[in-house]
Amino acid sequence: HVQLVESGGGSVQAGGSLRLSCAASTGTFRSACMGWIRQVSGKEREGVASIDSDGETTYADSVKGRFTISHDNAKKTAYLQMSSLTPEDTAVYYCVVLNPCSLSLASVTQWGQGTQVTVS
Repeated sequence: HVQLVESGGGSVQAGGSLRLSCAASTGTFRSACMGWIRQVSGKEREGVASIDSDGETTYADSVKGRFTISHDNAKKTAYLQMSSLTPEDTAVYYCVVLNPCSLSLASVTQWGQGTQVTVS
């Protein structure tokens, strides 16, 4: 059972940047596919980005070129660097473990508690 702890959310002005972090408690982090899911208030959850154990990344079209997902195996931590933020990026962002590795919510096997990102 993986415990995921997110941090780094907050409020930022449009055009700004934020970096989210996700610390995983498991020793199997190296083989895990990690990702980020977001939920805008009143809307369905959306897969944002994923990264597999080889470092191959996938992004939603809405964030391509603006968001970067990465991981540090030694720290068992995944990151989501968000730049050129717009009010449409305002959402709760969840760190997730995915199997198989994709942006599909059906692939999520473990959820973090979520962290709020507000862009004004």
